[in-house]
Amino acid sequence: MADWEIWVTIGVLVVATAATRSSFWLIGHHITIPKRVQEMLRYAPACALAAIIAPDMLLANTGELHLDWSNLKLVAGVASIVFYLVRRNMLQTIVFGMLFFTGLRLLLG
Repeated sequence: MADWEIWVTIGVLVVATAATRSSFWLIGHHITIPKRVQEMLRYAPACALAAIIAPDMLLANTGELHLDWSNLKLVAGVASIVFYLVRRNMLQTIVFGMLFFTGLRLLLG
């Protein structure tokens, strides 16, 4: 690609992103979202996060399912879930999970 094509692509992506994000501010007052849809949208961030994290935790580098104790990411993820269920603090859970995974990687990896 030429330099001008790259800049045009970046410009189009900026406009598309700004249009989709600002559309709720511009026309959001005129559109009524049904209550059921609003309730479903509450779960969208958790679903998006799960869609990002689950493949990294559950799949090996070859793309195959890796449900074994040698999967350090999965072990750290399970430990983090248990930690969250006990403490109910998301920031502490993130720090704990990162420290636990780093410790496992240094000790066993």
